[in-house]
Amino acid sequence: MDYNYSTKKERPSTVETAPLKLKVCGMKKNTSEIAGLKPDYLGFIFWDKSKRHFSGPMAAVPHTIKKVGVFVDASIQTVLNRIEDYNLLLVQLHGKETPEYCAELKQKAKQIQIIKVFSIKNDFDFDLLKPYEGVCDFYLFDTKGELPGGNGYAFNWGVLQDYPSTKPYFLSGGIGLNEIDSLNEFMKRPEAKYCHAIDVNSKFEIEPGLKDVEKVKEFKKELGLKQ
Repeated sequence: MDYNYSTKKERPSTVETAPLKLKVCGMKKNTSEIAGLKPDYLGFIFWDKSKRHFSGPMAAVPHTIKKVGVFVDASIQTVLNRIEDYNLLLVQLHGKETPEYCAELKQKAKQIQIIKVFSIKNDFDFDLLKPYEGVCDFYLFDTKGELPGGNGYAFNWGVLQDYPSTKPYFLSGGIGLNEIDSLNEFMKRPEAKYCHAIDVNSKFEIEPGLKDVEKVKEFKKELGLKQ
């Protein structure tokens, strides 16, 4: 593959020394309670077809927690409006957004970081990442399913053995308490070197948008994440 990526040995020290982070996505009904557990990121879905679609006023979130807006093929102006409405710091693009779209968004909202999502099942063509290397800050690998996210089951993490980039990524897709042992094992493997954060959603819900606080608390503890 003709990648112009830096070698894996040249991982930025800010990524290499950083502890694994947690993103709780699909926030809607008990944002304040989950914010009290101090995850690193909270995700709010601005896709109206989602059962976790967020609208209206947002509960106050401590400045130490970064708010992520999740979009699926939204117009640039819609994304810009939500960034302003909710003081978002990151934008997660879960649709078929092109590199040109990402570049335009980056130019118009220079303060935000972009997470580009790619869906995986049993295999993945990592050549698809190459055009996005210079226009996004993170990748997120999720499970390919009927919905753009929240399908509730994990993909084969072994696919990431072929990850060719040094860009930090979020690991997502059906991750819950039952995956603790698998996650701990995965984090020892070379392909986890660039895993920046674990993204959880449906496995920690009482109902769509209502998170189980005790389960999230236990997950943080069992995975040894920052308390």
